[in-house]
Amino acid sequence: MATEQGFIGRTFGDRDDVMLTLLDNMIWPILAIVLLGVLVFVPQTFRSTQLILWGAVPIGLLVLAESLCLLSGHFDLSIGSIAGFSAMFTGMLLGTCPSCWSVTTSPWIGFGVILLVGSLIGLVNGVMIAKVGLNPFLQTLAFLIIFEGAKTAMQTQPVTGLPALYTQVGATPEFAIAVMLVAFLIAGLVLRYTSFGQAVYALGSSEHSAREVGIDTERLIILIYTISGVLSAIAGLMLTGFVGVVPPLIGEGLVFQAFAGAVIGGISLFGGRGKITGALGGVILIQVIQSALNNSPVVGATQIQMINGIVLLAAILLYSTQSKLRARILASGAV
Repeated sequence: MATEQGFIGRTFGDRDDVMLTLLDNMIWPILAIVLLGVLVFVPQTFRSTQLILWGAVPIGLLVLAESLCLLSGHFDLSIGSIAGFSAMFTGMLLGTCPSCWSVTTSPWIGFGVILLVGSLIGLVNGVMIAKVGLNPFLQTLAFLIIFEGAKTAMQTQPVTGLPALYTQVGATPEFAIAVMLVAFLIAGLVLRYTSFGQAVYALGSSEHSAREVGIDTERLIILIYTISGVLSAIAGLMLTGFVGVVPPLIGEGLVFQAFAGAVIGGISLFGGRGKITGALGGVILIQVIQSALNNSPVVGATQIQMINGIVLLAAILLYSTQSKLRARILASGAV
């Protein structure tokens, strides 16, 4: 009898483990289904896989920035505006358009400036949240509005005349894709194998508990938002290279795609759970859908924004369903 109970326990225990593993890696079967659907209905989407991956680079870096914040139990609504503002500010310094400031033509100074601007904005985000105690939603929403407004105040026309090396970083598909993949690889290894990564997960699970075990949560939050700002600035640099100029609407609306990519990839909205590999799967899924919409003869350009909203809603519903199933499995295992 004891043996039978042990067998049943192991069987059901194993089944629960399998179900939890499937839920944590749900992005991959979803991605496979979407790829199959796109291959059947919009096969022209795959005329250039490299183009799809190249187009995914800016949103990939923003998904990574958002995932890091979400894992720590926070979120950042300002990543798109940081990408746009840092790219526009640096473009005004480097560009030769009639209304540009044209302070320097050195691409190396440009690289330094764009990273400095992004990191400073992220640093201020972190200080305001960790030290001043502002709500992350309100703080990053305020910065979203402020820096989108500041970007428009600086320039309403495309910034041209940028140094060739400055735009070449994002304009070279192989290099841009490598930057994104290396960023995901480093983030995955750091989160998996370092004390910093463990502290991020601990902070996301319970800030109080993290503080109790000796983690300097304030410094950690500031560091996380600073890294988020740097990743957003790199996304702005890649966007600039992808387009070849700095358009006035650069970075706008990308935060919602970043949220969708992270959530579909299995990153918890409440922190402490999720894998960077899943977030990468979310990036590919979002970009494949975007490319399919752009290539579809039955979807007009004016409908794409609406469909992006539907994708975001689907991501939220998927997350809600996943969370309920996970809670139910864990509850049944505890009985």
